[in-house]
Amino acid sequence: MKKLKVDFYLGQNVLQTARDLLGKILVTNIDGMHTSARIVETEAYIAITDRASHSYNGRRTNRNEHMYGKGGISYVYICYGMHHLFNVVTNNRDIPDAVLIRAAEPVSGIQAMLARTGKKVADYTLTKGPGNMSRALGISKLHSGIRLTGNQIFLADDGYVLPAELTGASKRIGIDGAGADALLPYRFYIRGNRYVSGSPVK
Repeated sequence: MKKLKVDFYLGQNVLQTARDLLGKILVTNIDGMHTSARIVETEAYIAITDRASHSYNGRRTNRNEHMYGKGGISYVYICYGMHHLFNVVTNNRDIPDAVLIRAAEPVSGIQAMLARTGKKVADYTLTKGPGNMSRALGISKLHSGIRLTGNQIFLADDGYVLPAELTGASKRIGIDGAGADALLPYRFYIRGNRYVSGSPVK
């Protein structure tokens, strides 16, 4: 398994990066626990032109400042006051493209994931949806701005190749207030994977 290098995150097409992240391994070493999971669902958010993005129209605040960093850092924010959502920042500094990791399939450290979530059985709900995934992997708002080429949180390639016919695309989830941009096909997922949140998953 090879850790992704910074060049991976500097691509100028965030839609392609969101597709390329499918099948990659998200690894965390947090609080003395090692966990990892294969990414099965992503959503792309395009800099300042995307009404669904926190940086739409150049919005820049303490909350979203990490989006404006050089590609290859994390952007974690809290949704509904409880869910910590993990994003991968891409592109060059001051171009706030980002990819939300919506779901992943557990690979290692499942006992640690169960302990963090309070679940007794490692079923598909363990890491289905961005809030559940972050909780299982130990990711919180405290980890926003972390360089993803380090050891605490990183992404890796274990040689898995996703067949093109298994890559699905749809509109993003939960952004109805973004007007016409809510309908853009910027969500990508592995067809048929039970850890994928929402629908369709065929």
